[in-house]
Amino acid sequence: MPPITLVLADDHPIVLHGLHELFRSEPGFSVLAMCRDGSEALTAVRTHRPDVLLLDLRLPVMDGLAVLRSLRDDRLKTRTVLLTAFLDERAVAEAMRLGVAGIALKDSSPSLLLECVRRVRSGGSWFDADLLASTLRHTLRQDDAVHEASATLTKREIEIVRMVAEGLRNKNIAEQLRISEGTVKIHLHNIYTKLEIDGRVDLVRYAQRLHLI
Repeated sequence: MPPITLVLADDHPIVLHGLHELFRSEPGFSVLAMCRDGSEALTAVRTHRPDVLLLDLRLPVMDGLAVLRSLRDDRLKTRTVLLTAFLDERAVAEAMRLGVAGIALKDSSPSLLLECVRRVRSGGSWFDADLLASTLRHTLRQDDAVHEASATLTKREIEIVRMVAEGLRNKNIAEQLRISEGTVKIHLHNIYTKLEIDGRVDLVRYAQRLHLI
């Protein structure tokens, strides 16, 4: 049986080295690339087409969610396990929307992480029950928020509001949505006009009040 091929992505050298040593020492795994930022991870997955991407949530250049968005658009068969030091309901809910197959905490035991990757490679998923319950509550709140916001904003405008609230700049939004930066500015102008607000700070407050993030 061929080994499970992996791309590892984490911005901490010690963590990345530890992950590499774990999978290198375990039969049945093959590490194809080790990446320090999201852009490197995305390039490595597109180049090597691994079975599993083990992806840190917080990466420079492109964070884990941005990588997941790009992989979703590429429709690659690589399955992703999100690796994180803490649980963020909003980020977890978004990751699950984007098709992440598993979530593992960095303080998990090596044996659990190996089992997680094996299960994900075989087509299964790996989510803690408490995590799923918490994420479901968050998702229901967001669904209510989207319903309220959709009375005023279009689906694309709501998407841009979320991305602004996540801290993305116009250039990053344009790249992820594959539209021009000028189009992003037009959308933002329309959003500000519809909501009768003055700028990004007020827009973030709006998103927080409605639980859009």
